[in-house]
Amino acid sequence: MMKRLLVTFIFTTAITLVAQNNNVPVIRVETRLVNVPVNVEDEHGVAVAGLATDSFTLLEDGKPQKIAVFERQSETPLSIVMAIDTSESVLTQFRTEMDAAKRFIHTMLREQDEMDLMAFSDAVDEVVSFTNNDKRVISGLSRLGKGDATAMYSAVYLAAQRLGESSKKDALRRRILVLITDGGDTTKGGTRYTDAVEQAQRAGAAIYPIIIMPIFSDAGRNVAGEHALIQMAEDTGGKFFYVTRKSDLDTAFAHLSDDLRTQYLLAYYAPQHKRDSGSHSIEVRLNDAAMQAKLKLRYRPAYFPDAR
Repeated sequence: MMKRLLVTFIFTTAITLVAQNNNVPVIRVETRLVNVPVNVEDEHGVAVAGLATDSFTLLEDGKPQKIAVFERQSETPLSIVMAIDTSESVLTQFRTEMDAAKRFIHTMLREQDEMDLMAFSDAVDEVVSFTNNDKRVISGLSRLGKGDATAMYSAVYLAAQRLGESSKKDALRRRILVLITDGGDTTKGGTRYTDAVEQAQRAGAAIYPIIIMPIFSDAGRNVAGEHALIQMAEDTGGKFFYVTRKSDLDTAFAHLSDDLRTQYLLAYYAPQHKRDSGSHSIEVRLNDAAMQAKLKLRYRPAYFPDAR
């Protein structure tokens, strides 16, 4: 059964209750660990392996930070939201290649991972909540409805909210939003682009748009929406893929899977910040100047201290 999600802004006073059993207090420890998944690629987009901790310099607001956690080909858990545009222009094409999505879900989900399935058109529906049961997610694909409008920014915002909740389970958990759409938010008075991107950055979520393009004609393309998707990917450390033919969807999912499997994971303990709502910049450099000049690094460019 789908849960209809609504974008609602509510201001409340938070009250924290600390439970006690047999007079033993439960102590909550706030972590300042900031995780930074990093992809390193050569000029052909091929992943570069074999780098070590001392290959990287990590900076926050221009100041070097000590790398506290380092992993090659990160095996840390993944939280993935797959959000599918079910407006008629996309769903008609996507249904013909639904098997590609099923294969991706089956091969991607490990025991330590979880996936949430959302659909968006006139509104946003959570079809399957977070689970590591691939059969549940695959079953949800058969329950996608169809709509007219495209509430894309609301989908990004709400998916990021769910991913932010998953980060509370594990500070090092990687958060991924796979967004399948032809681009463009066509709703009026909904979530704004800037709010959607900020929410994704607050959740530490990397956005991976899979941009469905009309197979026979470019007529009616929302180029502005397409550019917004590309910018979302760049602003969150993700990557975008184009799908122009039916066979391209399998290829896009394969590249996405490779991208997540070949990431380095860097993490550091953030300096103590005064409580603020602003973001802090992250920069990752390669210490070898020649490598820095010819290789491309992709990572989240900022984080919010109140939402790590």
